[in-house]
Amino acid sequence: MTTKAIEKVRVSFVVNGRPVTVETAPHRTLLEVLRDDLDLTGTKEGCGTGDCGACTVHLDGEAVCSCLVLAPEVDGREVVTIEGVAEDGRLHPLQEAFIELGGLQCGFCTPGFIMTALAFLNKNPDPTEAEVREGIAGNLCRCTGYDKIVKAILAASDRMEAER
Repeated sequence: MTTKAIEKVRVSFVVNGRPVTVETAPHRTLLEVLRDDLDLTGTKEGCGTGDCGACTVHLDGEAVCSCLVLAPEVDGREVVTIEGVAEDGRLHPLQEAFIELGGLQCGFCTPGFIMTALAFLNKNPDPTEAEVREGIAGNLCRCTGYDKIVKAILAASDRMEAER
């Protein structure tokens, strides 16, 4: 008896509010599909092992490392990338705070930090500095420290609270 490998699977999901269907090899990751098939290059590949958080997206509202999610796992689910955070041409308060307070640094890790911070703030809208540091602990910045990033997240928390 011989077995034949599955060459392609059809995966349908919603990304940034838009329904999409892709045909992909079953071993490809969500990160690969987002970047290579859907041209959503804001999500970055850092380590490829889930250790740096650069590839963080939201899957059904939860922050996940897209390099660790196989594309077929998202069938029928909702994905939000950094491209889906701004609304109607207006940056999210978290994005604005990163820009204004220098949380961007080189920018490579920024999309992952913003996606992680956004999921964190949705669960804890009024965090302490220590809680923010713990909330972003899975994301690595290779430039310098995390002070500007933490200050940006705290400032965004205040702005988001004011908008509620």
